[in-house]
Amino acid sequence: MNKFEQLGLNESLLLAIKDLGFENPSEVQEKAIPVLLEKNTDLVALAQTGTGKTAAFGFPLIQKLDAEDRSTQALILSPTRELCLQITNEIKQYSKYVKGIHTVAVYGGASITEQAREIKRGAQIIVATPGRMQDMINRGLVNIKNINFCILDEADEMLNMGFYEDIVSILSDTPDEKNTWLFSATMPAEVARIAKKFMHDPAEVTVGSKNSGSATVSHEFYCVNARDRYEALKRLADANPDIFSVVFCRTKRDTQAVAEKLIEDGYSAAALHGDLSQAQRDGVMKSFRGRQIQMLVATDVAARGIDVDNITHVVNYQLPDEIETYNHRSGRTGRAGKLGTSIVIITKSEIRKISAIERIIQQKFQEKTIPSGMEICEIQLLHLANKIKDTEVDHEIDNYLPAINEVLDGLTKEELIKKMVSVEFNRFINYYKKKRDLSGEKGSERSERSSEPREIRAGDPVRYFVNIGSRDDFDWMQLKDFLKETLDLGRDDVFKVDVKEGFSFFNTDGEYTDKVMSVLNGFDLNGRRINVEISKNEGGGGRRDHNGRSSGGGFGGGRSSGGFRGGDRNERSSSSRSPGSFGPRKEGGFRSDAPRREGGFSSDRPAREGGFRSDAPRREPGAAQREERAPRRAEGSSERPASRSFDEAKTRRPRRS
Repeated sequence: MNKFEQLGLNESLLLAIKDLGFENPSEVQEKAIPVLLEKNTDLVALAQTGTGKTAAFGFPLIQKLDAEDRSTQALILSPTRELCLQITNEIKQYSKYVKGIHTVAVYGGASITEQAREIKRGAQIIVATPGRMQDMINRGLVNIKNINFCILDEADEMLNMGFYEDIVSILSDTPDEKNTWLFSATMPAEVARIAKKFMHDPAEVTVGSKNSGSATVSHEFYCVNARDRYEALKRLADANPDIFSVVFCRTKRDTQAVAEKLIEDGYSAAALHGDLSQAQRDGVMKSFRGRQIQMLVATDVAARGIDVDNITHVVNYQLPDEIETYNHRSGRTGRAGKLGTSIVIITKSEIRKISAIERIIQQKFQEKTIPSGMEICEIQLLHLANKIKDTEVDHEIDNYLPAINEVLDGLTKEELIKKMVSVEFNRFINYYKKKRDLSGEKGSERSERSSEPREIRAGDPVRYFVNIGSRDDFDWMQLKDFLKETLDLGRDDVFKVDVKEGFSFFNTDGEYTDKVMSVLNGFDLNGRRINVEISKNEGGGGRRDHNGRSSGGGFGGGRSSGGFRGGDRNERSSSSRSPGSFGPRKEGGFRSDAPRREGGFSSDRPAREGGFRSDAPRREPGAAQREERAPRRAEGSSERPASRSFDEAKTRRPRRS
């Protein structure tokens, strides 16, 4: 029996659930749906972004509506037009087998007269942004005086965007006897005031602890000098060749500037902020969902409503002004039970903010150092080797093999591999040889004050490469446990475990090298033969943290398409580069002058398989040079100063365990 049947949903909804492929309800769905179906009640539900809140209120709402009554019966308020459209689309999918249900999206940037016309034709459900909804009420284009249900989705974010007065005004225009369902990731004071004023003895559903972060997201921070922030971002991207991420900046100006730098430096990137037209925003999001863009640089307001599967990382290029906003950012990854990583790039002066966030999300950050150039080169080289190994051969190439064999005649297998890899690797490794090593710089004050000396062991640390990774269903913790059990080692004897897609790295002390090589080489893992080698780049000094993980090095989690380019840095004049510009090209597997592939950016030919399209919507040069100001009523364009600053959060620095 499908578990949704046990929640009390009717046959029409169960058919839609089957079409959508849902099998097991999420925790918030399992808790909220029975409560909403059993009785007419107000509800406050606290759950992280990406936990299935739309279905939690959507299914019971549809089941309770009178499909034969064409008048407006329900109003759903959401913070941005992207989220408004997303909710509308999902409600339509849920109600596909319920004849007569009509849902209309009401948001800024589209014709208000057309939206009013759609409502007059008969819309039981209106999904709206607060600014446009208030505008329609003021013009007398909509009547919500007799609705039965009002849902506030992402309530904390709507209030954070400055819609408090609009929401109060809209709710005041609804009947007192309606049911109000409030869904939020956090419960700041303004949300609590809304609940107290407009709700009557609400039922409460909480997934996790109030305001806590998602258990599927790990949190890391990297402390760098202010001048190295952008260089650190690029190195973190290079350390994970298959990154698929959202990079958050505080202002529209910074968002546009960082995106333009990344594009210039060869990354598949684009900006998303309030100055873009609706057509541009739609085009950027279409490219991002199709993985033509791998690094989406966004403001907090513009990112609301992003519902994209398999985002691997959230990068906080700049921390938000409000502590609670960090929760919304990190909720972009680690969705639907999958693992994700939230990265923070900070300077020494911002260390206190990490402690404030830890207190709010009730999770600890792991302090790490920026990967060295040689570590990045090794990761990229092995990524290329795995990519070559996994490439499917198109046998059309057989027609050209005689000529190719003639050219390569006389080369041994070893010579051929060296030359093939060196063609695309030399420029990249030469670039990093000339660059300053960010990982060698002084650590943060937090690290200096709270780190504990690790136990001294006989022998030097040794770093290994092993040909198993995330495609074998390992994350770093599972691989560490597997290695400890297989090698019969203690908890701290395996450390610096970094898991990629098709391979991984780990360290042991030198005294265990013979054991590692003899036990693991040839070990049968579900029919796959394990191969382990000693890494040429030792990278194994470093501290061990409380998890036995590295305080330095790359970060794991192999993902989808990607690689890096070794484009000739002399192809552009020095005047064409922005400060901190990056020579080797990213995304596309060590390409030089050949056509870009899988995430590549090319200015003179169409991009393929994830490339940044030259015809994708982009900002006009210089059009995004304004700072965000006070909140505007138009949705999707207001980013107000913090109502709760980090400076107001007086917390101690936590001790490292």
